[in-house]
Amino acid sequence: MWRVSCRALVVASVVTLVPQAAWAEVSNRSNVGFIVTVNLAVAAPPETVYASLTRHVAEWWDAAHTYSGDSKNLSIIAEPGGCFCEALADGGGVQHAMVVNVAPGRLLRMSGALGPLQASAVTGTLSWQFEKRGSADSTLVVTYVVGGYASGGLDKIADAVDTVITRQAQLLKRHAEEARGRR
Repeated sequence: MWRVSCRALVVASVVTLVPQAAWAEVSNRSNVGFIVTVNLAVAAPPETVYASLTRHVAEWWDAAHTYSGDSKNLSIIAEPGGCFCEALADGGGVQHAMVVNVAPGRLLRMSGALGPLQASAVTGTLSWQFEKRGSADSTLVVTYVVGGYASGGLDKIADAVDTVITRQAQLLKRHAEEARGRR
């Protein structure tokens, strides 16, 4: 518990000193769950970031975090009940998460246990929130709330999940900023 509190204190101190550039943290860590939060400033408007997430996931998602080894097999159907899915070469597929809340340009929320979490009795809620910052920039806040049963406890994998979610958020940021530059 002290390690989490100390890390949160360090993150809070850095956030206070650096004007909302970026931060990530694992909070409320226990053997039955955790919360990962990533906060990034993006040099693109919320609508562009949202479009990069929903219409171009195959262009920026890290292929190392797919079942097929190829991000081009990913898609997101951005409507309630829609699928964040991956096609597999043998005609199979993977549902990474189900879309449960859509507010274009503001929020995309999905429910699902990503990656190796699928094999456990775990539920996860992944929220991608976009807020306008200045005249043409955004703040991207990604939150992944995970709870349930995993052999050995969820607290032991929280840092690895934080690393993966943070990396995906950074890749989305880069894609959105490059998309803005192509306009």
